[in-house]
Amino acid sequence: MQSQQSIIEQRIAGHLKQIYPELDLKELVAQCMDVFGIATDSLTPEPHRNLWDQSDVMMITYGDSIKRDGETPLHTLTEFLDKRVKDAVSTVHILPFFPYTSDDGFSVMDYTTVNPALGDWDDVSAICQRYKVMGDLVINHCSARSRWFENYKAGIDPGADYFVEESPETDLSAVVRPRTSPLLREVETVNGVKHVWCTFSHDQVDLNFANPKVLIEILGIIRLYLDYGIRWFRLDAVAFLWKQPGTNSINLPQTHEVIRLLRLMIEHHTPDAVVITETNIPNAENLTYFGNANEAHLIYNFSLPPLLINSLVTGSCLHLKQWLMTMPPAQNGTAYLNFIASHDGVGLRPAEGLLSDWELETLINTMQRFGGRVSSRTTPDGKAKPYEINISLWDAMSGTATGGPDQWQFARYLCAAAVMAALEGVPAYYIHSLIGTENDQERVDHTGSFRSINRHIWDADKLEAALSSDTHHARVFRALTELLTIRRKQPAFHPNATMFTLHTGEQVFAFWRQSIDRRQSIFALYNFSDQPQSLALSELNLTLTDVWTDLISGERYDDRGAQLKLRPYQFVWLTNI
Repeated sequence: MQSQQSIIEQRIAGHLKQIYPELDLKELVAQCMDVFGIATDSLTPEPHRNLWDQSDVMMITYGDSIKRDGETPLHTLTEFLDKRVKDAVSTVHILPFFPYTSDDGFSVMDYTTVNPALGDWDDVSAICQRYKVMGDLVINHCSARSRWFENYKAGIDPGADYFVEESPETDLSAVVRPRTSPLLREVETVNGVKHVWCTFSHDQVDLNFANPKVLIEILGIIRLYLDYGIRWFRLDAVAFLWKQPGTNSINLPQTHEVIRLLRLMIEHHTPDAVVITETNIPNAENLTYFGNANEAHLIYNFSLPPLLINSLVTGSCLHLKQWLMTMPPAQNGTAYLNFIASHDGVGLRPAEGLLSDWELETLINTMQRFGGRVSSRTTPDGKAKPYEINISLWDAMSGTATGGPDQWQFARYLCAAAVMAALEGVPAYYIHSLIGTENDQERVDHTGSFRSINRHIWDADKLEAALSSDTHHARVFRALTELLTIRRKQPAFHPNATMFTLHTGEQVFAFWRQSIDRRQSIFALYNFSDQPQSLALSELNLTLTDVWTDLISGERYDDRGAQLKLRPYQFVWLTNI
């Protein structure tokens, strides 16, 4: 029988052979193991383990979404978490907290240090001791002012060969673009004029994973994050990782293989660590990042935001239902990461094939009426096409597609949040969604970036005052934290518990969840319209018990022939225990 060490080496070599078929892998395998510090006797984690349960709820935030004069923002964030949300969330996604030059952190200058304007590694580790923390691996690209890129221009290591060079004469028309800026950037180097690949912006220069030295650098960075206590890893924009002229340079086989290798290394070092892929792409492509439960533990459920928002502003849940009925249940060891809003916008590519062009245009026009902006990308034929809607969730829920702002904004907003709380998967709430932050048009004007509309920075004392007085912020925050506290106690809301979408018409969205041990069932029903709706309880086939209780109101239902009457945007969670 082979030793455990040789098994690990064989698995690493198997992935590396797919990525670098021309290389002698013996030394590279040894480097991977050495840099990552994998013990020779480390055991392979049991496959298909769920590293989460119903108590897992994530909050997404920048390190400085809340600031107080005279205090490091990460310290202020810790105080807010401990005082305000510790009973409602288990996991905190701190968006890139490294020194950066643009894109609010996603143009990383130095992956190994904490931005001193936010705090230091001790502040990050302090949060890691209280919560599960998700950190960003922004590994598709780095800042044009990073040491690596400065070294590239100077022709010295490390960095001299870390970036993707391409001739402007090469036909790159097939490359899928998320932006409208030119793909190649001209750069003066000691070796003459070069053209480097920039998928997102000319300040975000793509790293060259075809060079194994880049892979080794990234492994060292991941090891550093593990040492400081980070356990959840978000692979930012990872679909674009591998470049190959003549292809679309998205979702390439080498990209998937790199993710499998990173997961293998991470889980052998820390068996309870979790890998999440962030791939803002059409639904069918997104699903491939589960692999065979050997790539991402979780994938962002990118189709949910546009479909859910569209359903609530149109009053029709048909497209949402149709999509959910086609979604495969995540096998054990994998789960969906559900979200409605984030630091970015509402992606439109994940709605392709799910909403018609006319429906997408209507959604875009509606969001623009509510103060939203629209970012575009360049298609292979050189045309600009809407890529994402930039808007705060609070303003997105202010009215319907057929009218302006109305009296149902709060109810509609809470309904959206409650859908996400109950769906199969782990729910993730952006901090500005938890407190109902409005569009920040002033910040857009200041930065020139449409994404800034939902990246408001709160003064901590002003936020505390808003949450302690009669404001919509206080109403939203109180309702959501109470809702999530309830959610975290329900076994039927385990991310991998059974879910069936129910046929309850166009205005009533409903699904059934059943706990893994089959003891608890919850029927979650939502009125997606601005008109009252009635539903006969007999339609739900409530056969497990004679008495059902709404977890939200406490109301009991013991007459299966009764009519369930839902106010506009009201929802109920009927449980049998």
